[in-house]
Amino acid sequence: MNDNMDSIDQRYLVQQNKTSGGDKAPPVFAKVMRSKEGVFEGVSFIKNKEKATIMTVAQAQEVIAWAAKKKAAHEYVTKIICVGQ
Repeated sequence: MNDNMDSIDQRYLVQQNKTSGGDKAPPVFAKVMRSKEGVFEGVSFIKNKEKATIMTVAQAQEVIAWAAKKKAAHEYVTKIICVGQ
């Protein structure tokens, strides 16, 4: 019996770190913006980890794909982390 069908595995955050500036810049976390219908509209990166969107791996990959299209994408390392990290 597979439990994954009942419970959606929602325990991931997307973290972004600036590649320049050494360790001075704190990491930022993805807050996903969705329409009333739940359609993905984009992401804002915020410093407050507590207010970041907790998501599934698929949703996190969507965020990473979105972030990779941004002009400043090369200035950041974007990665999926587990909530407890």
